[in-house]
Amino acid sequence: MVQKKEDLDPKDFNLAFMKKYDVFGVGNALVDIIAFVEPKFLDKQKIDKGIMTLVDETRQGQILADLHEIKKELRSGGSAANTMIAIANSGGNCCYAGKVTHDTYGEFYKKDMEDAGVRFETAPDKEGHTGTCVVLTTPDAERTMLTCLGISTSLSPSDIHLEDLKSSQFVYVEGYLWDGDSTKKASQLTMKEAKANQVKVAFTYSDPFCVNRTRDEFIQLTKDYVDVVFCNTEEGLALSGKKDPLEAVAYIGTLSPLVFMTAGKEGAYVCQDGKIELVPGFPVKPVDTTGAGDAFAAGVLYGLTHGFTPKRSARWGNYVASRIVEEVGPRLSVKLLNKQDEVLKGY
Repeated sequence: MVQKKEDLDPKDFNLAFMKKYDVFGVGNALVDIIAFVEPKFLDKQKIDKGIMTLVDETRQGQILADLHEIKKELRSGGSAANTMIAIANSGGNCCYAGKVTHDTYGEFYKKDMEDAGVRFETAPDKEGHTGTCVVLTTPDAERTMLTCLGISTSLSPSDIHLEDLKSSQFVYVEGYLWDGDSTKKASQLTMKEAKANQVKVAFTYSDPFCVNRTRDEFIQLTKDYVDVVFCNTEEGLALSGKKDPLEAVAYIGTLSPLVFMTAGKEGAYVCQDGKIELVPGFPVKPVDTTGAGDAFAAGVLYGLTHGFTPKRSARWGNYVASRIVEEVGPRLSVKLLNKQDEVLKGY
């Protein structure tokens, strides 16, 4: 879909059209290893269902050994990487900064990202192991993730390509990066440079556990740097300390001018300058919820960088998310390029 001058705020028009990239993403570069399992597998492994758990290389190896007879699929992933790939699928132009190494998974990661249409920013290191995320999906479409971060935790400020950052409309940073000292510094540099160069900052809270660990810091960060917040209802409640979703999104709306909070099958809340609206979702029968939030953020960012209103952007985000939950894994098998007008007709 072609961006139109009349759809944009006049002060943003010339700036947007001077940018080389729509979005510059920063995140943990992880190879997703996707498998379908029965609940008894989780019970046997004593794995907590439905959440992301950090594990070391030994534990990851044990789990993979027990999966040896189960069919597995590989995808380049990590939360922000999934979002960049889905933006490219919609027709957007983006690049990504993450860290892999010269092992089998690292070589796969780089090629897979580039094949998906995303410029991969960071050259592989020579030592260490590329991070992996074992994604276990049960018949109820719930996904359980076991993440071994590997060398992804060594992403540092020197890995952020500032010229590409300055050439982007948005930067998009994942909250998972606040768990490591060097990744946190890389994220802080990204946000500071974005603000200094008229690049808008989008930030996802990533996970309720991330919020609970760094709640005060996330609140201050949102106030100081963030133009667009992404979260789900659970994350929004954790950050706000509220018990009602509307109160939660309203609170976050006092920290940032634009907030998108997903609400499952109900759709997503949009809070723009304090005004809240629920944008309905699309009816689906979910197969695998892996990457739904990442896909939603991709749809929204595509919209915001192509002249959509926040409400229309949320509607497109809901559609992209609805398609991803009908697939296995966080990658769409269908192309969404040029489908925006059809899907958003009358909206």
